[in-house]
Amino acid sequence: MAEQQPILIRIYRSLARALTPLFHVLFWLRCRSGKEIPGRKDERFGRGEESRPDGTLIWIHAASVGETMSVLPLIEALSRVGKNVLLTTVTVTAAELAQSRLPAGSIHQFVPFDAPGPVARFLDHWNPDLVMVVESEVWPCLFVEMRARSTPFVLLNGRLSDSSHKSWSRLPRVSGYIFNCLDLVLAQSTADAARFRKLGCLRVETPGNLKFDAEEPMADTADLVALKEQIGARHVWLAALTHPGEEEITLQAFTLLQQEFPELLLVLVPRHPARADEIRDLVEQQGLSISLRSDSGFIDGQTQVYLGDTLGEMGLYYRLAPVTFLGGSFNDAGGHNPVEAALVGSALVTGPNVSNARAVYKDFWIAGASVRVREPENLAAAVGKLLGAPEEAQRQSHEARALVEAGRGALQNTLTLLEPYVTVETEDRLREAAHE
Repeated sequence: MAEQQPILIRIYRSLARALTPLFHVLFWLRCRSGKEIPGRKDERFGRGEESRPDGTLIWIHAASVGETMSVLPLIEALSRVGKNVLLTTVTVTAAELAQSRLPAGSIHQFVPFDAPGPVARFLDHWNPDLVMVVESEVWPCLFVEMRARSTPFVLLNGRLSDSSHKSWSRLPRVSGYIFNCLDLVLAQSTADAARFRKLGCLRVETPGNLKFDAEEPMADTADLVALKEQIGARHVWLAALTHPGEEEITLQAFTLLQQEFPELLLVLVPRHPARADEIRDLVEQQGLSISLRSDSGFIDGQTQVYLGDTLGEMGLYYRLAPVTFLGGSFNDAGGHNPVEAALVGSALVTGPNVSNARAVYKDFWIAGASVRVREPENLAAAVGKLLGAPEEAQRQSHEARALVEAGRGALQNTLTLLEPYVTVETEDRLREAAHE
């Protein structure tokens, strides 16, 4: 006899089913704020225009840019051994990244709303042979639907913070039912693995963190040379992947830093480039001169803020600055993956809220490879200390890169653990793909 669904899950599914017509209104509201693409509305309701490709199809769901970046090497390895990959995301920025970075033959769709109708319609259309959700994407309707099907279901690069674990633990029947839907959890760390086991996951392995296997972000050489010539000998500070509220914190710190470094240039790169107009207005209200990357803006001696409002150029921005404040860490976003900055060689400063990559940051903090600033008013002092001591910034960045290099190997371990589910011909083919 099948296990009965807990009452809270039945209520959630019933509400999601009843409210599905209102998702049209939600979609319209999200379009107004640039969070959806109007022409791709059907995808959010589980309808795909493309046909399912012949052969094995693996569906990977990654919510946003960070998760997408972490699974791109895995998608490339699977593609090299002849597997079709369907990648779904939530955010528009992740979709734009997927469009430019997915290997030939792979497909991108927006993930359906988490309601019984859209989820079932999506799964019926694509009929994947393996489903993998990335990091912490736990959606009740999707998980329940997967439980009813025979398709292998994997949590990839899984993470579970202390607070999330405590929240799930308060609902043992619900968490036990939800996490038992998974056939395999590939956890980022031993701490994450222990939390998943406590919640009743059937099989948990710890192959490592895929984010450590990220490739060094590239930069156009001509653009890099041109910008460095424009900047000259000025001090440069990068505020990367900032969220609403963090631009104000950054600009306050910049004003303070100008007292010690009057020629300082701030390179400001928001997490969502669509906010460029809003940020430009904010900068100009502060009486600061600004130049926009998207306008091919020139950096002259009067430029105080260079706004990096483009996608796919983080490798360029990191290479311009010896010191980086990594955003999403002074609000509830949970921080961003520091690996790319570490690989390029920019010394890192963050706020205190980095739950999205806590396992990585913990190692960084212990080794002195990153600076954690607990209060926004202390950001200027932390950045100024590194700007004024380039040898310390260089030591910190070298330590960070060494930690990243030591943590590599998760991709190959993950491919090995997935082999029974992707039914490739031999383990050697997967290992070769991981090294190419």
